Amino acid sequence: MTWQLPASASAAPRLAADRLSDRLAARLLAQVEAGQLSPGDRLPTEQQLAESHGVSRTVVREAVHQLRSRGLLVSRQGSGVYVAQPAANQPLAFDPRVLDSLAAVVQIVEVRRALEGEIAALAAQRATRSQIAGIRRALRAIETAVAAGGDGVDEDLAFHRAIAEASGNPQFTRLLGFLEQYLREAMRVTRGNEARFRGFADAVREEHGALIDAIAARDAAAARRLATRHMELAARRLEAAGVVRGPERKRGKTR
Repeated sequence: MTWQLPASASAAPRLAADRLSDRLAARLLAQVEAGQLSPGDRLPTEQQLAESHGVSRTVVREAVHQLRSRGLLVSRQGSGVYVAQPAANQPLAFDPRVLDSLAAVVQIVEVRRALEGEIAALAAQRATRSQIAGIRRALRAIETAVAAGGDGVDEDLAFHRAIAEASGNPQFTRLLGFLEQYLREAMRVTRGNEARFRGFADAVREEHGALIDAIAARDAAAARRLATRHMELAARRLEAAGVVRGPERKRGKTR
């Protein structure tokens, strides 16, 4: 079966000028999820998709590549691109629309909040002396980067990865590494506002210090509480820095 374009292709809403390939990939994914595109359906041609969505063929190729790399589309030589049959095991991936807006990053922060508390508790129970020393080095690296004029974002993420490694569960390290791609931009915006919100850097430093102290003291309950609180305050800093509006954070807040 070949999926047909709507009769009035020109009526299709045009895409905004940023992250066009991600937006188009999200739109095609939504069509699959809504049943407008079914497994085995052939996509319209590259030219048809470009005209329908008001983008270049390069954008179409990038969007199709994105979905194909996730196993959602398959190419058949000389025939076209088709919607793939559902795989028994799906790779971890978030909806590309997560990248459309910094406000959506709050959702990723909430995912991290659910993870970081348990990661820190396990690290308090399992970390070796060498790993604790490594976490302290990672903490000092943040200060060094900031003192040198950097924003310390990469070092901050490395600090949390070091705690994940100390949990003894490599899956946590992989999960945090995956989530980082959705956090860097928002963290850089927040850090860029620290000159106007002077308490941010000091607050983060104190939260990090208390967390590593709890891990070093083998206090799993305190480590869990402090890590969870750290992520809650991170969401508030996103709001205070103007990355997200207050009502958006509250609507996204878990109950």
